[in-house]
Amino acid sequence: MVNEGGATRIRRVEAIANVASGSVSADAPAQIEKIFADYGVDAHVCAPAKEDIGTCLRAAVDAAPDLLVVLAGDGTARAAAELCGPTGPIVAPLPGGTMNMLPHAIYGPRPWQDALTIALAQGEERMLGGGEVEGHQFLVAGIFGAPALWAPAREAARYGKPKLAFLRARRAARHAFTGRLRYVLDQGDRDKAEALTFMCPLASRALAEDEHVLEAAALDLNGALDAFRLGFHALTGDWRDDPNVLVQKCKVARIWAANGIPALLDGESVRLKSLAEVRYRPDVVRVLSIPKDV
Repeated sequence: MVNEGGATRIRRVEAIANVASGSVSADAPAQIEKIFADYGVDAHVCAPAKEDIGTCLRAAVDAAPDLLVVLAGDGTARAAAELCGPTGPIVAPLPGGTMNMLPHAIYGPRPWQDALTIALAQGEERMLGGGEVEGHQFLVAGIFGAPALWAPAREAARYGKPKLAFLRARRAARHAFTGRLRYVLDQGDRDKAEALTFMCPLASRALAEDEHVLEAAALDLNGALDAFRLGFHALTGDWRDDPNVLVQKCKVARIWAANGIPALLDGESVRLKSLAEVRYRPDVVRVLSIPKDV
């Protein structure tokens, strides 16, 4: 990807390393610079404080690089995708958070140093499609309904803070989303569910990666425990194989609820209005991907 036919395709590189996350080492910026230097590229690396990540990311995109490297969590990767869009810089989302849903979907569960090195040597520009709801994009999955309320407890548990996880879980249970979702998939019939999930082609087991649809699943949860499990594990577990779960393909879904809709987009919490439209977009962002057989 860096060199093709003797011509350098990637000349300007901006990188964000979230060393404040606890998942990225303090020497990560120097490692990024070294990896690019080995390919003859001078990378500008920003290692912001936690409260400055948004500003740093915006400045990196405004610099109009050929490649934007994001070594951070899923929220920062998703924000980078939204800022860059289909015509902005190519994005390389590296695993630097707790769940790393998007990096693992693109590069597999490998260390970020290996993912970046392979991408620079063998990578290809690839347009990713995904979901969009109220101006927010997701490239792996969106979960709507009660399970989204448990995300803060999940994050506390992942950071090794059991007391905070318990307090947040108790708060989620106290403020539980009690209303069922009403929804329509494409031009189908109106129906109800406790929760809805939408998987993008990048991550779905049921879709080919070139299909321009979402995998939609309607779930009827058996109480708060099921909601917690889905919110905690996000896309893992056996719920998608349950015979009571209705799974189908769709391009557009309309969802409504009485008091707003809690959502989890690529692992990040979002609160939506009472009526939301989820649709598939074929051109969310360009990423630097690697061959599947590597």
